[in-house]
Amino acid sequence: MNTPRRLWCEWAWTGGAAPDRGVLLTVVDGRLASVVSGTDRPADAEYLSGLTLPGLANAHSHAFHRALRGRTHADGGSFWTWREVMYRVAERLDPDSYHRLARAVFAEMALAGVVCVGEFHYLHHGPGGHHYDDPNAMGHALTTAAAEAGIRITLLDVCYLAGGLGKDGRHLRLSGPQLRFGDGDAGAWGERVADFSPEGDHARVGVAAHSVRAVPVRDLPEVVAFADGARVPLHVHACEQPAENAACLSAYGATPVRVLADAGALTQRTTLVHATHLTDADVDTVRAHGVSVCLCPTTERDLADGLPRTGDLVAEPGAVRLSLGSDQHARTDLFEEARAVELHERLRTHRRGTLGSGALLRAATVDGHTGLGWDDAGSLMPGARADLVNVALDGVRLAGTDPARATDAVVFAATDADVRHVMVDGSWTVRDGLHTRLPDTAHELDTAIKELL
Repeated sequence: MNTPRRLWCEWAWTGGAAPDRGVLLTVVDGRLASVVSGTDRPADAEYLSGLTLPGLANAHSHAFHRALRGRTHADGGSFWTWREVMYRVAERLDPDSYHRLARAVFAEMALAGVVCVGEFHYLHHGPGGHHYDDPNAMGHALTTAAAEAGIRITLLDVCYLAGGLGKDGRHLRLSGPQLRFGDGDAGAWGERVADFSPEGDHARVGVAAHSVRAVPVRDLPEVVAFADGARVPLHVHACEQPAENAACLSAYGATPVRVLADAGALTQRTTLVHATHLTDADVDTVRAHGVSVCLCPTTERDLADGLPRTGDLVAEPGAVRLSLGSDQHARTDLFEEARAVELHERLRTHRRGTLGSGALLRAATVDGHTGLGWDDAGSLMPGARADLVNVALDGVRLAGTDPARATDAVVFAATDADVRHVMVDGSWTVRDGLHTRLPDTAHELDTAIKELL
């Protein structure tokens, strides 16, 4: 057993409606051994001023999309034209360049308070679909990058078999850059995933069906069976675009949510990503199956996807867990994602207060971790992983904050720039706003992106 480390938090959020004052944390072997509120500062405890939160979980990421930031706005367009630009980036990556880019992207996440990422990974193979000597070389590049950036990762290995749904309701063949995504059929995909064993305790494997556009309905049960057999998370893009819903209705006479439900894909280990365009029946189905919904507001507004029916999903308490993702990394700021969930709902309904800061923080912490298969993370309680995000309250954005309402202030006003310290599994990944392993993260990002583009 390592020597216990004691940290005294001026204010800390332990899951209630407001932060607690004077919270003493004892860390042993990367876990919280004790959490005691209302204490005076002991002389031997490290002092954390401001507000301390559990580590944040970024439940939906495409690391290589970070290279597109600021490069897709000049000509307007839509999700579908944006996708063509994304494909051009995907064509250029190999295991080495992907490792360098992802390491910098994950370090940027750490600086924003993210301690765990769900990487929605479909860039599996080489150009033209050629398999690398190690068919999981790209997956290893990502898990190694996360280790070097000092965060945990759930690699959500994506089954991607078709190039979309045509006007006749048939699935299109993979072509061009999409050939890098496919394994031929669901059986071959499952064999490759089963052979992947990431090194290190920081990494776990989950699975994903990209969407009903990319996985024909006949193949969905095999993906579901793999997830069930391995007892791992299953994530799916669903109802992101009206055109996706229209194509699905044309092909199957049902919405994507109904198709997934009929395939047995909706369980308590399932996370639907986006779920932007739901019918009344879809909302009822999602609530009835107890699935999680991952919202990615900065991406959904960047791509003009629309506003999800968040209030309808959470109208029945406890039926639907929400989590948050930065998706294409238009921003890497989980505070922005959290507040946008509520602010977007205000725009949709003209009402305030659907979700308060406590619910939004739960989405960013414990519920995000649960959806990624880390049930022992995301809260400040004895036995949990020692993941901490310390937020300064004395910067220009939060100056004048009432510390007794610091959770409201942080959720609705803070940015990633207010993150001061980040601890992952008992080790400091960020100190005083500086990454301890990649101190010049901006240079790492700049070099990796320019090398790629």
